[in-house]
Amino acid sequence: MDPIKTKIQTRSKETRQEIWGQLLSYAAIILIVAVVCSIFMFVASKGLATFTKDHASLRDFLFTTDWSPTTMGKDGRPLVGALPMIAGSFGVTVLAVIFATPFALGTALYMTQLAGKHGQKLLQSVTELLVGIPSVVYGFIGLNVVVPFVREHFGGSGYGILSGAFVLFVMVLPTITSLTVDSLRAVPSHYQAASLALGATEWQTMYKVTLRAALPGILTAIVFGMARAFGEALAVQMVIGNATLMPHGLLTASSTLTSVLTMGIGNTVMGTVGNNALWSLALVLLLMSLLFNLVVKWIGRKGRI
Repeated sequence: MDPIKTKIQTRSKETRQEIWGQLLSYAAIILIVAVVCSIFMFVASKGLATFTKDHASLRDFLFTTDWSPTTMGKDGRPLVGALPMIAGSFGVTVLAVIFATPFALGTALYMTQLAGKHGQKLLQSVTELLVGIPSVVYGFIGLNVVVPFVREHFGGSGYGILSGAFVLFVMVLPTITSLTVDSLRAVPSHYQAASLALGATEWQTMYKVTLRAALPGILTAIVFGMARAFGEALAVQMVIGNATLMPHGLLTASSTLTSVLTMGIGNTVMGTVGNNALWSLALVLLLMSLLFNLVVKWIGRKGRI
């Protein structure tokens, strides 16, 4: 058999496989983009109906506290003040991340700088276990442990932003820890070697060199943790109290965007004012997710510079 002809046939076959592989890759990319765009357009069309069809005021939606979509105000517009839910979402998110970040940094530093192989494997297993626990389990633990603890030691009914933050603290901890570990491991080893060679102690090297070199990745981990906390629904719903009132403290019953959505979406009829108002809350959540992703990209770009 002619070797040249065989070689041409083999190369032709490889070329066809490459073409099919490229076509499948492009098809998958187009499908993903189409799905994302469809979701965004669907949620946007439903959410904007509150302002275009029901004539609600965007200013009132963002800056007032009266949430009763089926009730009309004196100006003839529905009462869709979402400020209490927005404030509750940001309150539990920020507080949970403040609680979780020091523990995540300490755990990540121990795993990457101090622990042996067995210690690393153990902590890695624990972190993965925390990720795999369902949200409803966290919610039940919060309902039976966190709420009574807050009631006994801090006062109030036990339901509120503080209880929600404690539950979310455990839920976002593995996310921030895992991404921080990856960031610390990505720091070139010669950075630490140079620091130690210049006479710095191990702790000085970790604080002055390793953490600063990994700072963009750590900030990315924190933002991802905030995105995880901001979108959590079931666990927070079980411990926050679900009162659509402006929170006046960490111990008063409150609500979040996700808790109001999960409680109300099944009790409304598609196309009604109440249903459109809930879709507006979903649109805020979607925009916040987009904002978190833009912040992550900005941090990554700054880190490369």
